[in-house]
Amino acid sequence: MFLGLSAALAAAVLFGIAAILQAVGSRKVPTESELNPRRFFSFVVALLRQPAFLGALALQLAGFVLHFVALRLLPLYLAQAGIAVSLVVTALLATRLMSDQLSLLEWSAVIAVCVGLGLLAVAAGHAGANAPHHALTVGIAVGLVAIAVLGGVASRSPGGASTAILGLLAGLGYAGVAISARLLDDSSIGALLSSPSSYTLPLSGALAFILYSLALQRGSVTLATTPMIALQTITPAAVGVFVLDDAVRAGWWPLAVLGFLLSAAGSLVLVRFESVKV
Repeated sequence: MFLGLSAALAAAVLFGIAAILQAVGSRKVPTESELNPRRFFSFVVALLRQPAFLGALALQLAGFVLHFVALRLLPLYLAQAGIAVSLVVTALLATRLMSDQLSLLEWSAVIAVCVGLGLLAVAAGHAGANAPHHALTVGIAVGLVAIAVLGGVASRSPGGASTAILGLLAGLGYAGVAISARLLDDSSIGALLSSPSSYTLPLSGALAFILYSLALQRGSVTLATTPMIALQTITPAAVGVFVLDDAVRAGWWPLAVLGFLLSAAGSLVLVRFESVKV
């Protein structure tokens, strides 16, 4: 478990720094960019021309390698709780390097999210088996289509609500990455190449990365990041416990529920107050 937690926390630091670089690069691309088939290619090309964005991409890839290790060794909710520490890294850097300013209430909300996710970590039991799951794989594929469609609609608006919605959708995309990583059949090279999860994983990650970039264009880093972190943590946690047999420690369910409520409430506070400022 120590190796998995260490990998998750190291990944969180990389993801937190990458979020700031991604925001810098994304904001140099015209804000009228939206997720639709006609503009998608030009939008991606414009992003790839930004050195800060390329730096973010490199850090994201390095972070994913560490995150993947955590996903294979830990229950999904514990691996994702470790990644959620990136919210603190992002918030600290955003207040120092960018124009984001958080009030006492908003800092309290950030702390609530992290404490809540920490409680989920403390309540962690053993991880379920890493094995293919047909229904989940189909669900991820259908979900990717729905996320892309909703992202296209949300990206047409430049306001704070659009930032939060795009952040939420990005979080669902990254949740698909985490779940796909658990479903990979890595028993052999042939099994890995034929596993549907080998393809839903990179597609989920790419879609989430683009949606997060669009969110960062439209509002504050904190507003875009908080719902993303919450959804990419809570969704795989629920799937892990209720579908993939990830265990909660005996007698620790109340603490796990409290952790969920704290993280959800903190996210809602940040989305509400940040959207008013945008």
